[in-house]
Amino acid sequence: MKLLLLLLSSLKLGKVLTTGGTMVLSVFAYALVFGWRYALGFVLLIFVHEMGHFLAARQRGLEVGAPTFIPFVGAWIAMKEMPRDAETEAYVGIAGPVAGTLGALACYVWWRHSSESLYLALAYAGCFLNLFNLIPLSPFDGGRVTAVLSPRLWLLGVPILAALFFHHPSPILILVALLAAPQVMKALRPIPDEDKAYYVASLETRFTYGSAYLGLVAFLAVMAERLHSLLPRV
Repeated sequence: MKLLLLLLSSLKLGKVLTTGGTMVLSVFAYALVFGWRYALGFVLLIFVHEMGHFLAARQRGLEVGAPTFIPFVGAWIAMKEMPRDAETEAYVGIAGPVAGTLGALACYVWWRHSSESLYLALAYAGCFLNLFNLIPLSPFDGGRVTAVLSPRLWLLGVPILAALFFHHPSPILILVALLAAPQVMKALRPIPDEDKAYYVASLETRFTYGSAYLGLVAFLAVMAERLHSLLPRV
């Protein structure tokens, strides 16, 4: 109830109109390719993911904008105030995939109950997209989470992104690579003295986020593989 009141008080009318309008536009665009029922479910899964970020940021006292959607790209929330430290960034970063995973699991449970293939397809899409978002490279959520461990972990995301591109070339991956390039260069250099305080975190904090990150990645990888194997049957 407190989270609901926080949401309602935080979303002003203009923000609601922006979010609602871009959501409708995205549903329309996806519906042209996949049909309106899948399009609606898919956009709602993205919305759940973004609201995870939104609520986590508000809980930490950060000023953020409402989600804005772009068809075939995704959505984002505008950070009007940057996190004060890497732990806060990790908290906000992992909240999106956690919320998105819960949304995908809700679709999976409903598929088991109804046997309607639409919900299996949505469950798979939700698991895959949240797993994709956990690539340890900024601007992915995985890059924001692993920053609390070490920005050098972003270098692990480079071969993953390259492998995805060679497996399935996409202009979106090229765009992501361009956005990630400055962060890769940053990871190659020593952390400047003025930025070191930002990345200070206790061993317990790093263990907590590292465990949560690896656990979520493993769970989503298993679920995505399992659901993908079920898709041809339906």
